[in-house]
Amino acid sequence: MGRTRTKKTKQVKSNPSSVPGSSATEPSIESLFEKAQELLIQCNYDLAHRFVQRILERDPTNIEAREMSAVVDLERGEIESARQIFLTLVPPSSTAPSPPPHSAYLYLAQLSDGPHEALSHYKAAVDLIVSRVNSGSDLNEEEKGELKKTAAKALVAMIEIWMSDLCMEPEAESQCDSLIALARSTDSGNADVLQAEASIRLSQSRPEDARQSVSAAWATWRDLPPGDPRIPEGETRLQLAKLMLELGLNGDALEIIAGVVAEDDQDVEAWYLEGWCLWGMAERVKAGEKLEGETGEKGKEKQEASDDELNWEELARDARDCLETCKMLHVGQQHADKPMLDHVNELLAILDELGIKPSSEHGEENDDEGWVDEDDDVEMS
Repeated sequence: MGRTRTKKTKQVKSNPSSVPGSSATEPSIESLFEKAQELLIQCNYDLAHRFVQRILERDPTNIEAREMSAVVDLERGEIESARQIFLTLVPPSSTAPSPPPHSAYLYLAQLSDGPHEALSHYKAAVDLIVSRVNSGSDLNEEEKGELKKTAAKALVAMIEIWMSDLCMEPEAESQCDSLIALARSTDSGNADVLQAEASIRLSQSRPEDARQSVSAAWATWRDLPPGDPRIPEGETRLQLAKLMLELGLNGDALEIIAGVVAEDDQDVEAWYLEGWCLWGMAERVKAGEKLEGETGEKGKEKQEASDDELNWEELARDARDCLETCKMLHVGQQHADKPMLDHVNELLAILDELGIKPSSEHGEENDDEGWVDEDDDVEMS
């Protein structure tokens, strides 16, 4: 056995490429990076951090690894560490590449302490992206399209800042108009851009223009099959539904909300909005109004039903069922949105005053009545 061991040792020494620690046995930086990305997707942040550090030990100037290191720190909750790393990737840092990665500016915008600082970072990101698209002869159409979407998303984020944190500034409206015009020219068919435009027009008391933008935003994805990656995430769809509710388009809003609930029946806000939507429809029917402008499929169903068979009480009962579900989920999940729960309780109190009971109680009453009738029939026989 001793001779066999000696023979194997000699074979290893005669092949330098298989010696541990040699370049042939070291995984490539590319493979380390791919593994770190895979671990990041799997939410294994600690192990991803170790792989990124192995890259940086071999190549401290690697831009992609430095940025991924910041992203990993961000996911691990080490916010300040992540921010400092991102700052090394943009001017005036001496270690910033030229041009700097636009993604670093986007992260810094989200980590900013104030709205003006965030706007500055977003603008820098947009400028870099636009320059890249305009001068990028090496980019294919798909790559250009993705960059345009990123720029549009950044412009929408800037609009949101002007409409919230800086809404009282005298230049807020003109800034929103300029930014939405730039966003439209950057990516005209972008649903987020059209949705942002609707918000602006609504704030300017231009409901007809807002309706057009809302309809255009929905048209970009409404006919796509469930699960299509081009369909916006649930939160974005619920924001669109809110705009529709403000514009009185309850039927269209109802269809969008129902789609979100079908995907996730634990979504507290979706149940809240569905209940609020149905209650709005009930109020209109009770007042003798026609449910006009309801173009969505579920909205059409409710409109036709309200015209033919459903009365306002039945719509109100459906609303109560949704609100009761929302309240149950809100409490069970210890949801942070207390004003939402307060509004739910207000609506439930109104429904109580009107004598609207949940469907379960209403059904039990009907069942009891049916049972009495059956007993009477038996006694008569």
